[in-house]
Amino acid sequence: MTTKTAKTRPVRWHIAVFLAPAVLIYTAVMILPLFGTLQLSLFRVENNASAFVGLDNFHTLFGDPRWAASFWNALKNNVWFFIIHMLVQNPIGILLAALLSHPKLRFSTFYRTAIFIPTILSFVIVGFAWKLILSPLWGIAPDMLNMIGLKSLFAPWLGQERYALTALSLISVWQFIGIPMMLIYAALLSIPDEIIEAAECDGITGAAQFWKIKLPLILPSIGIISILTFVGNFNAFDLIYTTQGALAGPNYSTDILGTFMFRTFFGFQLQVGDRNMGAAIASVMFFIILAGVCLYLFGIQRRLRRYQF
Repeated sequence: MTTKTAKTRPVRWHIAVFLAPAVLIYTAVMILPLFGTLQLSLFRVENNASAFVGLDNFHTLFGDPRWAASFWNALKNNVWFFIIHMLVQNPIGILLAALLSHPKLRFSTFYRTAIFIPTILSFVIVGFAWKLILSPLWGIAPDMLNMIGLKSLFAPWLGQERYALTALSLISVWQFIGIPMMLIYAALLSIPDEIIEAAECDGITGAAQFWKIKLPLILPSIGIISILTFVGNFNAFDLIYTTQGALAGPNYSTDILGTFMFRTFFGFQLQVGDRNMGAAIASVMFFIILAGVCLYLFGIQRRLRRYQF
């Protein structure tokens, strides 16, 4: 009877039919270019011919002083760019979500919309607008600080090597803080009412309820936000390019892996493009992101599962 049932079981071809468009598009847009980039990083143009050099391009990138200085500078800036987002964007996003999820807060829908709107704006608009705001010549930032008696603190932050990258990181935080806010907000709303009611019966309310009850329950969502922040920041390019240009000034102080790869691959001004070295940089970016994602999936996510319900 079991054998007969197994033989007459219908084949669910509709599953493959529905998945085929997404798989084909993802393969054409993501998988094939990825393997093409990895393959390109193993070759070099010699005597107008492409020659296989193995890992020599990576050895040049890490060891040649002409390349290594720029690469390690871009990687260091990228790490700082990520740290700013982790220390500023995500905690503030969690705080905003906790405030907006309070049942007695009025106009919460308006606040959520206002905070999330910058997320849908173009990088070009955001970069150009903040360049105007922070301009020491015609920007409104000096006047606004003067109104509260803090004009002495103003400086041309985008034009100083010490502050340019931090200023751009905070601009990026302003633009994308709505994403962690909305994800945490959704996680807070998904907590069963029975848990909240039980906590209130035990006298746990207010801030103590958030720290002792809600925060452990939303740790998986915080983990997802952290890994999305990691991937997004190590893929960053647009904001730096629109505000500081491909040279990521001043004096490469805002240069990150994305802008470094762009200049190397496509060339800029007097620099001739080198697609093989550009592919090597892109491959390093891929492996960095892959290592971070694997660390989260196999090292952190398993520990967070105990808080899921």
